Amino acid sequence: MSLRLKMEQTAKNKKSNIILALDFPFEKPENRGNLFSKAERTLEAVHPYLSAVKFNRHVVLPLGLFDGVQRLIQRIHDLGLMTIMDCKINDIGSTNQTIAEYYYAAGFDALIANPFVGWEEGLKPVFDVARKLRRGVILLVYMSHKGAWEGYGQTICDAETGEKMLQYSSFAKKALKWDADGVVVGATYPEKIREVHEILGEKIPIYSPGIGTQGGKIQSALKAGARYLIVGRTITLAENPAETAKRIRDLASQCK
Repeated sequence: MSLRLKMEQTAKNKKSNIILALDFPFEKPENRGNLFSKAERTLEAVHPYLSAVKFNRHVVLPLGLFDGVQRLIQRIHDLGLMTIMDCKINDIGSTNQTIAEYYYAAGFDALIANPFVGWEEGLKPVFDVARKLRRGVILLVYMSHKGAWEGYGQTICDAETGEKMLQYSSFAKKALKWDADGVVVGATYPEKIREVHEILGEKIPIYSPGIGTQGGKIQSALKAGARYLIVGRTITLAENPAETAKRIRDLASQCK
């Protein structure tokens, strides 16, 4: 079963399209046990309101991929949720392949990759590994922060057609061509979500980070075409993460 279908099934079973970004502030290396405990407590509290959990390097670096992170992945899978590694793979093909193999070996169901590096000797090896292992690749199409326009919003000349287009539009078209399992478009830019959705239709789901702390709105992101909402600090730093996660899940359900 493809990642797209697994995510759809999980979201249906859990009655949630919310993905938790397991983001926490810097902890001194000697306090990494405290970081693990916070991550574990948060997961136990909020898992009923999620469909997946996304990791970033600021959890992987202190906890260790085959140590604390793998233990968290196993627990997340035991809870019936999917796992995504937000590594934004962005190097030459041989390096990308090895990075992907390590993350998949740790148990991740999908990883996020940056299409700037291209296909040949870029992301093709990642897709090859993912297909072999029946895992997923999600492409980064437009980020959620204010400076995203400097790269993802620039106007380019398509190398194959000579057509002028916006960088993120080109990436959305590559997602179709490469048969990606999803794309990331920041919830802070609903107009970009709408444009990307017009390219992708219902073939490839849109994952939207930036809800809450960065200013992204649930209703505007979903109405524009987002399928999954990625929420991090709004939940992880809340006084009551479970209550906050439930409120976000319920608001998102009302917008469907």
